[in-house]
Amino acid sequence: MAKKLKNDGLISTEELGRAIKRRREELKLSLRDVADKTGVSASTLSRIENGTGKPDADNIARLTNWLDMPIDRVMKKQGKSEDVEPVVYYPHEATPEIVEAHLRADKNLSEDTANALSELFRVAYSQFSEPKKKKK
Repeated sequence: MAKKLKNDGLISTEELGRAIKRRREELKLSLRDVADKTGVSASTLSRIENGTGKPDADNIARLTNWLDMPIDRVMKKQGKSEDVEPVVYYPHEATPEIVEAHLRADKNLSEDTANALSELFRVAYSQFSEPKKKKK
């Protein structure tokens, strides 16, 4: 019998919450809007964004699907293997998400340092990247 995946230390709810909030703000969506799109209640989304939620496997799948991100991004690293872990991303992901994945995979950086560098890059990227020109 398959065991139902719960957030028992395997999923980084903090990472998932940051990704949801970031995407929601980028798309200018409310919690209710995201709830309607994902089938995950607005109260559950709020708890996940605040780091207090413990989403079940179905909600994790719904949310990573909506985020269009591999579930590997929100999985906690188990053990301290010296093997190089692949960085998983989709080619259509925005550059800041790809850079963040690489920073998180860097074994020379602490989680806090990787997060700080990722946020620094995200801010700089949004400031210095050229906006897409609208077609007239």
